[in-house]
Amino acid sequence: MNWNKEDKMKNTGIIGAGNIGMAIAKGLINQKIIEPSQLFLSRRRNGLLEGQKKEGIAITDNHTLVSECDVIILAVLPGQAKEVLLDLQTKLQGKKKLLVSVVSAVSIRELKEWSGNQAGVVRIMPNTAVEFGASMTCIAGEEEEAVEQVKALFDPLGQTMVIKEHLMPAATILAACGIAFFLRFIRAVSQGGIQIGFHAEEAGKIAAQTALGAAELLMQTENHPETEIDRVTTPMGCTISGLNEMEHFGLSSAMIRGIVKSYSEISDLK
Repeated sequence: MNWNKEDKMKNTGIIGAGNIGMAIAKGLINQKIIEPSQLFLSRRRNGLLEGQKKEGIAITDNHTLVSECDVIILAVLPGQAKEVLLDLQTKLQGKKKLLVSVVSAVSIRELKEWSGNQAGVVRIMPNTAVEFGASMTCIAGEEEEAVEQVKALFDPLGQTMVIKEHLMPAATILAACGIAFFLRFIRAVSQGGIQIGFHAEEAGKIAAQTALGAAELLMQTENHPETEIDRVTTPMGCTISGLNEMEHFGLSSAMIRGIVKSYSEISDLK
């Protein structure tokens, strides 16, 4: 079951085709990694997937999905993972399959135990930008070959990083929750833009594109953020005045405290 970026994917299934599961599904299709006929989806309410069915994607139950697919992406809630995998244990035995878990706070050891210790197991943490090939996906696993297979699958869906499993909770906060943090920041910038004269749609577009540009600067140059900040701050200028005012009211401190608070809550996800 080896493949690389140039290979066509084998059948891939997503159990729990909700927000992140559907974002992955759309990303696989949008980036032409897989054909709709090679994608299988399931969720508790399959009726919500009628639109995907019309696109040629197979909508089925968990047992059929596992039987038909070589790669199974588990995207259920943490409290549902054990029940789902125990029910599928016999289907996951025999021909070796690759189980890719998006489930927070469930370890590789638990995933292996619940799935019958037959499938290759890798944990990932993408974010909803995976739909548009712009995710930051962190990957952890004990088997190098399985990790490389998953990396090859998600490389076209944005950026990937292989990390140690003990960092997965932190990856959840920075990569997955981080989308919401940055969106809230963009929203605040756009609201400020409205107050200084722009219409809401104009301010939103300017804020979003400027945030995209700031991120691209760092990705392309690999500079520290302060290096790029220094390039646009001049003595007694409006940029440094605004930055100092924001810091006076705790911008950096609030962001750091929010990240640490989210991290402290992740142990309660099960």
